[in-house]
Amino acid sequence: MQTKIIASAWLITGFNTALAADTSTNNITALPDTVVTATRSETDPKELATAITVYTRKDIERLQVRTLPDLFKGSLGLDVAQSGGYGQPTSLFMRGSSTSQVLVLLDGIKIGSATTGTTPFELIPIDQIERVEIIRGPQSSLYGSEAVGGVIQIFTRKGSQSGQPKVTLDAGGGSYDTAQTAGTVSGKLGGNWYNLGVSHLNSQGFDAQASLQPNHRDGYQNTAMNARFGHRFDNNAEVEGFLMHSEGTNRYNNFWGGADNSAFVNQAFGLAGAMDVSDKWRSNVRLGHSQDDMSTFLSNGNFAHSFNTTRWNASWLNQVHLSDSEQATLGGDYRLDEVQSNTAYTETSRYDAGIFAELHSQLFDHHFVNSSVRWDTNQAFGDFVTGNIGWRYNSAFGISPFARFGNAFKAPTFNDLYYPGFSNPNLKPEQSRSYEIGLAGGHAIGQWELRAYHTDADNLIGYSSSGFIPVNIDRARIEGLEAQISTDLLGWHQQLNGSLIDPVDAKTGQRLQRRATKTLSYDVSRSIGEFDIGAKVLAQDSRPDINSYAYPSSWVNVAGYVTVDLRTAWHINKNWVISGKINNLFNEIYQTVYSYNMADRNFFMTVHYNN
Repeated sequence: MQTKIIASAWLITGFNTALAADTSTNNITALPDTVVTATRSETDPKELATAITVYTRKDIERLQVRTLPDLFKGSLGLDVAQSGGYGQPTSLFMRGSSTSQVLVLLDGIKIGSATTGTTPFELIPIDQIERVEIIRGPQSSLYGSEAVGGVIQIFTRKGSQSGQPKVTLDAGGGSYDTAQTAGTVSGKLGGNWYNLGVSHLNSQGFDAQASLQPNHRDGYQNTAMNARFGHRFDNNAEVEGFLMHSEGTNRYNNFWGGADNSAFVNQAFGLAGAMDVSDKWRSNVRLGHSQDDMSTFLSNGNFAHSFNTTRWNASWLNQVHLSDSEQATLGGDYRLDEVQSNTAYTETSRYDAGIFAELHSQLFDHHFVNSSVRWDTNQAFGDFVTGNIGWRYNSAFGISPFARFGNAFKAPTFNDLYYPGFSNPNLKPEQSRSYEIGLAGGHAIGQWELRAYHTDADNLIGYSSSGFIPVNIDRARIEGLEAQISTDLLGWHQQLNGSLIDPVDAKTGQRLQRRATKTLSYDVSRSIGEFDIGAKVLAQDSRPDINSYAYPSSWVNVAGYVTVDLRTAWHINKNWVISGKINNLFNEIYQTVYSYNMADRNFFMTVHYNN
């Protein structure tokens, strides 16, 4: 591993030395002017203590990532564990919290499976995404259940807002017999705007567990479409409709002889409207529905199981301008989860309703305070109250200290509460308390940020020693440091992310499963005439996992790794771009889930057109 790090550093240094011409830079994941997810209203991130990462469509295209898990790898505070390549099951740990403790929204609509409590990031088509906002730290005081580790909000493509219709077309292919096509058309007609997009990804994949099931390529295909329509009235009122639909098939390894391929449908649609009640009060209403359907099949093609969940969402937000230095957001949410399955769950629906208030205040010019409180009532376990407060000071020296505190909770899933023979209807919600402090700086040579956080989690759901019945038995303690430096030097834009984390079971001292304690990522990019070039290095240390193939099962250590990716793009003219990327340049053989190999050296090339 040390040899790979030295070679990676030499490679990046070689780029810097050989290409030292004076050219424009290629910006990377810089914070935008405003974010929405952190406060549920447009807010300048430099007025918040909240940890925020934003990826735009330009970032996605520049980084040349083909999936959401690839976009998340190396992101500050995120740890991705994947059971193979395209479409394979993915776990996302945000600041050490579990996958089910991260709330995921698509255009403001809660998505994911109500049975497992997780979101299939590997199945969400990245070609249909315009923007991703990642908010790290507890957010239950704004969103309710699941926002323990944080919130990820995905915004679908909105397209051009100009009168001239804009068309984009993409076609590409690469290793593992992979092919991808996508296209969008968008524009504006008077007060109306529209965007339509379609995409298709097909890959024969590779065998992630060759030692267990030889000659078993884990193929994947995903066909998706996205539509958004809106109208702005002369009085500044707006209405919008949106739809994202994807479906496909997935093949995976199953050593135990059960289902080994699946068919899925993921969909979210909604209607939204906003209007000014007065010059100081704007009201927003959003209605939505999300669907997560999964059917599994045996290797002989016979049907095995179906788990279909739907989530109905309704929200009402009111943004009130109290004064030049204070703004309040007041609102409420209602969610109804329903399950249809050939497994006879003892309950197939439940609701959650919540009301909240958030206040954003500016004090003495340079001090900013955000506070929020929320009350939820859940059909399964009753009432829960959460709160959050953050402070930030933007000094005249370009240095900003900040601090934050919040608590959060996660409701038990349908599998936890109602799965026949393996559930417990008396479970309590998981709870957490988090503290965070840090410093941020903005200077002529670049930006930097350093954060330290501590989280205590109680009532974590585990399994009883006498069987596979979930019970509230576990406690966890998570402590971590996050650091980020972004700078432009000699025409190169460079960003370094580093995370140190200690996620442990507070009762046993055992590190939590599949979490790496050290992550370092470095991204460098530059434009040279009509060419863009870039590279990314990602290094992670070892992580513990469970060998479930042994009897009795036992803890094992999954080794750390270093990968290097190279990318380039040729802007032939204002309409055409040819881009290419080599992933895992040094052909590192590594795993992030025990016994499941990740991709070896591979490539992908794309031709892009826009008018």
